[in-house]
Amino acid sequence: MPIYAIEDLIPVVDPSAYVHPTAVLIGDVIIGKDCYIGPNAVLRGDFGRIILNQGCNVQDTCVVHSFPNKDCVIEQDGHIGHGAILHGCHIGRNALVGMNAVIMDDAIIGDESLVAATAFVKSGFQCPPRSLLAGSPANIKRQLSDQEVAWKSDGTLEYKNLTKRCHTSLQQVQPLAEVQQNRPRFNASSHQPK
Repeated sequence: MPIYAIEDLIPVVDPSAYVHPTAVLIGDVIIGKDCYIGPNAVLRGDFGRIILNQGCNVQDTCVVHSFPNKDCVIEQDGHIGHGAILHGCHIGRNALVGMNAVIMDDAIIGDESLVAATAFVKSGFQCPPRSLLAGSPANIKRQLSDQEVAWKSDGTLEYKNLTKRCHTSLQQVQPLAEVQQNRPRFNASSHQPK
């Protein structure tokens, strides 16, 4: 996988984490235990530091970056959906950032919050815990229920399991020429959209 040092700062990846071979890590990036980094994600620690705490997932085509001397932090079990952009922000424990959302500098997303897909969170926005944010610019719509937080937690568990599945079975192969009879389906998950 493309991992680059810059000015002697080398990314750090816990051995239990899974980083897809097409993801790019540059410089001051620290990835904790049981994290999942998806295909074509870019974590560019060439100005500020990027910290992913235990159990985070950063999915396909996400971009994570910061201004100089700033950190971009994703706390434990943070869940960053496909195509999201995080720039110098702080994502709280067990929070979810939806697909193609943008979180700007010095914004703080509170623990167990959910940022809706395509939301734009302005610089410096302060989101209290267990909030639902949506819109462009994003604002707080309401508090999340226990059931919604549990649904989010279950989804993040799926990515923790995917990390293990990738370590044990993901491999580069040649495609089949035709669909085999009785082609199996994945049965590792029963998680459904909300």
